[in-house]
Amino acid sequence: MTTHHRETPGSLPHPAHPGQEPEVRNQKPEDGGRTAESGTPNTELRISEGVFALLLPAIQRAVQEEGYTEPTPIQAQAIPLLMAGRDVLGCAQTGTGKTAAFVLPLLHHLAGHRRPSASGRPRALILAPTRELAAQIGDSIRAYGRHAHATYTVIFGGVGQHPQVYALRNGVEIVVATPGRLLDLMQQGFVKLDQVEYFVLDEADRMLDMGFLPDMRRVIAALPPKRQSLFFSATLTHDALTLARTLVRPDAGHVTIAPEQPAVERIAQKVYFVDKPDKDALLIRMLRDPAMDKIIVFTQRKHIANRVAEKLHAARIPSAAIHGNKSQSARTQALNGFRTGKVRALVATDIAARGIDVDGITHVINYELPNEPETYVHRIGRTARAGAAGDAVSFCSAEERDYLRDIERLLRRAIDVDTQHEFHSEIARRATGAAARPPPRNTGGGRHSGHGQGRQARGGSFHPTRHR
Repeated sequence: MTTHHRETPGSLPHPAHPGQEPEVRNQKPEDGGRTAESGTPNTELRISEGVFALLLPAIQRAVQEEGYTEPTPIQAQAIPLLMAGRDVLGCAQTGTGKTAAFVLPLLHHLAGHRRPSASGRPRALILAPTRELAAQIGDSIRAYGRHAHATYTVIFGGVGQHPQVYALRNGVEIVVATPGRLLDLMQQGFVKLDQVEYFVLDEADRMLDMGFLPDMRRVIAALPPKRQSLFFSATLTHDALTLARTLVRPDAGHVTIAPEQPAVERIAQKVYFVDKPDKDALLIRMLRDPAMDKIIVFTQRKHIANRVAEKLHAARIPSAAIHGNKSQSARTQALNGFRTGKVRALVATDIAARGIDVDGITHVINYELPNEPETYVHRIGRTARAGAAGDAVSFCSAEERDYLRDIERLLRRAIDVDTQHEFHSEIARRATGAAARPPPRNTGGGRHSGHGQGRQARGGSFHPTRHR
């Protein structure tokens, strides 16, 4: 029986003793059994039409057990193209179901064309920009492939490479990887890409933002010419399209799901004009509201994320920071705490948070506005998933006023302003042009001039969120 490697973000296979095999678990049907030849479950399948019905019964069963009966738009468009052997160029935001859109056809292909896995030579490669996204893709492979017995491993930096090397040596069909660690293992001779049949480049725009273009080109150059390629990006910038043309064939199918902005009609957006020194007090005051149950707080800079998390912790609000300087174990612990509810507020930078898909996020708070309006759209899209409502609150100081204008220009509407709080700043609200430019560094950390004049001190009610 083929074994199925199981990884979670903080639990990669590791040897119990030097030289022993890392943890490998055999995946068995939870109920009903299956036939050895086809993987067909004995339980009745309720998926009888649509793109999910095109999949092998073993994969249909896993999809059904995950509670999915209707495909998302990107799944409905991409799955038939991929199952027909076409390359795909996809433009879709996180949260649209794109992971399943490329994982399900991949599992179908591997299960339908089974052959022994060669040591260090995967049949499929999925490249992701961050450790968290790579781990989540691995989780999806485990969930959807539980009855198809797909073998896979997830490799990324921040942890020891030995368990990853051991898994590769034993042979896996699918490798999910971040660029840096993948190239390290390629240079050491532990992995070769000459047998890759199926290649996915996920979150390509974020990889470009992170400076991974040279790494991506080196990976693509190592792939065999005969392969099926998938290119996914939240936005199709000039650089992203230039890269895509080197990857997918000219006849690639194009799938576009809200390329510029996701559906935001279920997200109640508000902006709070506030002077920078008052942001911590405003945030703590807001988080006293019990309706704010599971919150992501976004900052631009790592040290600000650390400081905000410390302030919340001092105020006895369970919180954790997550950013690129955190160790993998710390990031995993923070994510697990956030998922389970032990951590109420996750303070994150954009790069660390990209690809994190946690259910039930009630609020997104932009402690610092992003300097790219598209990033705002990515941030607020963390809430209002799966038909639920959500809230997005942005703190805007005078220095950030131009960022807010750019965001509203992208959204093609003004964001509602809440002035009914004691930290409201008219200086920030009325700031224009030069006043809104980023402040110079090393300002001494003092309160900027005009702070007291800008705040309307109120002792009245405070309504940071709509209650549901």
